Formats: sequence, structure tokens, C-alpha cells
Amino acid sequence: MSRILVVEDEASMRQFLQILLTRNGHIVALAGSGEEALEALAEQEFDLVLTDLKLGGVDGLQVLQRTKAIAAETQVIVLTAYATTETAVQAMKAGAYDYVMKPFRVDALEEIVKKALEKRDLIVENMALRRQIHKRYGVGNLIGSSPAIRKVYDLIDRVARTRSNVLIVGESGTGKELVAKAIHYNSGRADQPLVTLNCGAIPENLIESELFGHVRGSFTGAVANRRGFFDEADNSTLFLDEIGELSPTLQVKLLRVLQERKIKPVGGTREKNVDVRLICATNRELEEEVRLGRFREDLYYRINVIQIRLPPLRERKEDIPALTVHFVDHFCRENGRQVMEISSRALAALCSYGFPGNVRELENIVERAVALSTGGSLDLELLPAAVTSACSPAGLPLQALEIPEEGIDLERIVGELERDLLVKALRKTRGVRKDAAELLGITFRSIRYRLDKFGLDDEAVERIARESE
Repeated sequence: MSRILVVEDEASMRQFLQILLTRNGHIVALAGSGEEALEALAEQEFDLVLTDLKLGGVDGLQVLQRTKAIAAETQVIVLTAYATTETAVQAMKAGAYDYVMKPFRVDALEEIVKKALEKRDLIVENMALRRQIHKRYGVGNLIGSSPAIRKVYDLIDRVARTRSNVLIVGESGTGKELVAKAIHYNSGRADQPLVTLNCGAIPENLIESELFGHVRGSFTGAVANRRGFFDEADNSTLFLDEIGELSPTLQVKLLRVLQERKIKPVGGTREKNVDVRLICATNRELEEEVRLGRFREDLYYRINVIQIRLPPLRERKEDIPALTVHFVDHFCRENGRQVMEISSRALAALCSYGFPGNVRELENIVERAVALSTGGSLDLELLPAAVTSACSPAGLPLQALEIPEEGIDLERIVGELERDLLVKALRKTRGVRKDAAELLGITFRSIRYRLDKFGLDDEAVERIARESE
């Protein structure tokens, strides 16, 4: 049921509209003046407002403007017996859904109300979708707080609202597609779908058709006309992954499209204008490919207007704990499992590993560990041999365990290491104990015990937090 506010100073018309709208299943509130309408708008939300134009003190245009200021999605229908072109233009410019002359036909008003509410529902649905998209693909989902990844966040924020072509470079598994999604869904084209094509996954004899479409009969198997990815991405964003895999012939045709902003389907004779924002990605060094003559220099400069270089995971190891916690939470929820704790031994092993497969490899390792686990903790035995082989049973890098001839004080070394990791976690989380416990893979009760053990009171924690600023 929709909530409708009727603003009408004539009692008989106010009652008529109440009966009409209530009969159609709506919840109706009444206001006999503009002042009463403003009070009602301040107290509750409405899906639709029907307001007379002439109301004495506060008129219908002021009610319209106030309604739109409070909730832009609320639709307003202006009713009047004294219509002029000027007032009609004023109402429509202020955001009125429609301008209805009195006397009106009942069926006509019912249809206008129905259409206005449908528009409101569509706006609300679109707003919810945008929030969902932003939550899923916003910059916040690029996990990490290292200086290297913060530079990426800053670039995404600066380029998202431009029309410039972007080239994302980095090793496989660093998250290039996630960056492309973050750019698109934080841009002015976010209400359109992101169109994605992996250039390395399409056979060379088919990729031209995939990019630009084809007409029926243009080649064997072309039994119908087909739109290409550029056509699908008109007024949106096209993400071409592994752009370095394109053949020289396709590079020439792509360059022409970027220069002229026109496409011609395979076998077609007519060109079509397209408005496409292009984001490309590659794990190759395109500058070297240009030097070797395998990638066109003019195309390189067309797609490389803004470059975002993603660092490999080994260059931002301080992000491994946060990424691990994120993936553990994700896969536990996906599998209907209680969220697992991460042991300090497992976290130390992950932090010492080189991750040739980058973030994607870490994600796969965590997914495997969650799937194989039978208890409530992710420990060393759940990690693959490639990760644990470089670590001692304690989960520390083997090179850190060299013992001099005179021996070592094991209790002191372990205690110093434990305190050092505790301080680093508190510094990284700006003194937030709960977050520090998550970074270290221990419980909140456990971190409180260790703070007491090492004499780190509230004042000491605050001092450590200030060191991170």
C-alpha cells in the first residue's frame, strides 16, 4: 500500500480525493493548508503528494519544493483550477510529476496516480541497486591499507568520474578486474552494466565479431545478426582484459574505433556511433611489446591515457592479515560455517610466503583451508606444503631460527617477538583492540591477557595508537 498526502483547502474536494484513493488501496493523510502539509511532511514519509496550487499562505509550489528537498523520490501531482503556462512550467521545473486541471476525469487522475507511483518505485529500486553495487564494488572492497594499495585507491577515486581511457597493469591475480569494476561503479555510468571481454579467451578468428558484431551470412555460422561488445557497452564502460593478446590486425581496427567512435559489424556496410568508456588490463609490459613491434605504439597511447599499476602481493605483505581475515569470513559465510579464528602460526606462515599467484592465490588457499577444516581454527596443517615448507613448526621463517654457538634465551626471544607483533597490530589498527586481535588471529579475551602480560595499559595503548598517525 502506498502512502499519499492530499493537500487541499476545499473540504469537499479533500474528502472526495480521500475516498477515491482509499478505494484504490492507498493509505491517505489529509492537510487543509500548506502549513499543515509541511508539518505532515516533517513527521512522516510519503510516496506521493497531491497538492492544490492555490492554498493561501504556503502554496502548492512551496509544498512541492519542500517535498523534493526532503525526499527526491516522492512524486508530486499539482492540482489547480487556475492553470497558466507560467505556473505549469514552474511546477514541472520544480520536479512535479504532472500538472492536472480541475475539473478532472476520475479515471484519468487514477491513471496518473498509478504512473506516478510506478515511477517512484522504479527510482527507489534503482537507488537500492546503486547502494548494493557500491557496497559490492566500491573502493572499500579492495582490501588493504598499505601505502602501495592506498595509491591505487586514490587513483580510482580521481579517475572514476572522468571519461578518460584507463590501462590497468599488474601481474595475474592482483585484482585488475576488481579495479575496473570499482572505477565503473563509482562513475557517472554506474547505472549501466559493465561489459567485460577477456581478449585472451576468444579465438582470433572470432574476436572481431565479439568486439564489433556481425551481420547474417557474413561468415560460416553467422545465422543471424549479432551485436558486439562495443554496441552492448554504448553509453557505458567496456573492460577489455588481457588487451596484449590482440593480434596486430585487431589492434588496427580497435584503434580506428577509438579514434572515430564508430563501429561497423563484420560483413556490414553501415557504421554506428558509440559512446564507450574503455578500461583495459594486461599482465604484459606493453612498453616492451611496443619496442619489440608486437603492440602498436599509437594504440598504446590511446588506451594508456591513465595508468593504474597494481602491486604484487609480495610488495604489500602488510595487507596479508586483513586479506586473510576477509577471505576467511567470506568463505565461512558462503559455506554456512561459524567464522574461524586464524592461528598466529598460520598467519606468520602466510606472511612469509611469496605468493607468485598474488591475491587470487591467497583466496584459493583460504577457500581450500575453510573447506578442509573440521574445527574452529585455521592452523598450519590446513595450509598447502608450498606455504609451510619455508616455515618452522612454529610458523616462523626458518632463516629467523639460526642458533649461535653460545645458545639462545628461548623464553626471552619468544616473549619479545610476541610483544613486538602485539605492538605492531595495535599500531596498525590505531589502538583498536578488537581489530588488533583479528589481525593476530586471536580472541579479544586473549589480547587482553597479553596486554596485561606485557604491562600495556590504556595509556600505553593510546601512545602506540598515536605512533601510527
